[in-house]
Amino acid sequence: MSAEEHTRTPGTDSGLLSPVWAGAPVEAVTSDEAWLSAMVEFEAALATAQAGLGAVPQGTAAAIRAAGTSGRLGLVDLARRGREAANPVVYFVKRLTELVADISPEAAGHVHAGSTSQDVLDSAAMLVATRALTLLRDDLGRIRAALAALGRDHRTTPAAARTLTQHAVPTTFGLRAATWLTLVADAHDRVRALLDRRLPVSLGGAAGTLSAYHDHLRAAGVPGSHPELRLVELVADELGLSGTALPWHAVRTPIADLAGVLAFVGGALGKFAADVLVLSRTEIAEVSEPAAAGRGQSSAMPQKRNPVLSTLVAAAARQLPVYALVLQQAVVTEDERPAGAWHAEWQPLRECLRLAGGAAHTAAELAEGLVVSEERVRANLVLTGTGLVAERLSVALSPDLGRRQAKETVTRAVRSTETGVPLAEALRLALKETGHADGFSTPLEQLLAPEDYLGAALPLTDRAVHRATTVTPGDPVPATMPPHPYTHPTPSSHDRED
Repeated sequence: MSAEEHTRTPGTDSGLLSPVWAGAPVEAVTSDEAWLSAMVEFEAALATAQAGLGAVPQGTAAAIRAAGTSGRLGLVDLARRGREAANPVVYFVKRLTELVADISPEAAGHVHAGSTSQDVLDSAAMLVATRALTLLRDDLGRIRAALAALGRDHRTTPAAARTLTQHAVPTTFGLRAATWLTLVADAHDRVRALLDRRLPVSLGGAAGTLSAYHDHLRAAGVPGSHPELRLVELVADELGLSGTALPWHAVRTPIADLAGVLAFVGGALGKFAADVLVLSRTEIAEVSEPAAAGRGQSSAMPQKRNPVLSTLVAAAARQLPVYALVLQQAVVTEDERPAGAWHAEWQPLRECLRLAGGAAHTAAELAEGLVVSEERVRANLVLTGTGLVAERLSVALSPDLGRRQAKETVTRAVRSTETGVPLAEALRLALKETGHADGFSTPLEQLLAPEDYLGAALPLTDRAVHRATTVTPGDPVPATMPPHPYTHPTPSSHDRED
């Protein structure tokens, strides 16, 4: 196929270059088809609400739904015609109206009544985001449960903690899992908070005054001084979204909140994946990913079984903050509706939803099937010998030698072990050089046992597991974020119409 033919032929966004979400449940709910369906849902919900107020014929919403699901909207044509108005809604409304006219000429005169492009696309975005967040919430719940079980199962498994890539002090594998668990639980709570308070509908009209909605309703004889305020609530209820105190065309708090939460999800899952990648190295081999036919194969090296699940999660975690940054920057808007800032949000928002959803679905499989080799954990624990408890020896000597001299003495002793001298013997020789005898109140051999220097690792693990397992889907979400400043679920008394 020639280059010219390539430019004429529409392609398919199938996730070829983003395998973390290709084939994952989030793919279907964030596709072009899903976005277009959400736009149709908004138009039908608007007509339903207007019909409830007596402003449009009762059959209008049904005609819109029938036209929108007829398969005749022409997705590729809509996308390309979107260049004419810098957004896909203008031609979408024109084409939808034509299709509605084939079904009901009367209903066609009421499509998109009082609305504007940003109302349609922002509301559709909130519907798409809600569905993606629901999948994300469920997968994070799976990861939360799996990591809690991992923390419990390895609560007392001593392991070598690593800081700046080197062995540091003893810890437990359970506490390591509890660290992953805490991040995932934090991410899970934030996603649940967004869903529990519901994302907002967008209804503002041309410049955020609701003026066309107002005039349309008043012309139809709808009573009240401001029936358009009631319309906002009715559309929100129809879509399962929240009402708003103020149109948010230029108040991009909902998008910024999504960006922050989705980026944090990526970071939480990325930490888990990064540790699995390190721990699954051939020379460490403390964990391995769940096996599956064909998974992890190399195109060149038959002996390899690559950690592909954690690789996919890590790749998503590195991309998410960049897309989220675009969404955060789009908060800076000019006028009542901006040129460029709003338009810049659409694709990054979709990619954030896709990457977070794909990463969570992948990480759920990883967490539920992660294999821990206690034998390798033990082997690595003793790899640096008794030097792993050098910190403990410094603390034990400090009362007699002072902190500085104690640290210097232990450091000399540890360096001596590099020549093959056992640490206990090296320490006694170092103490003799300082004029001090072995005056440990605890037997030196016991001080050198890594499993006896775990600090509060066990109760800390218990805390994390308890926190993560005592919150159930029906429980109130912890107050990790303030309520939406832009939501207004119930009209105040002065906004209600008698």
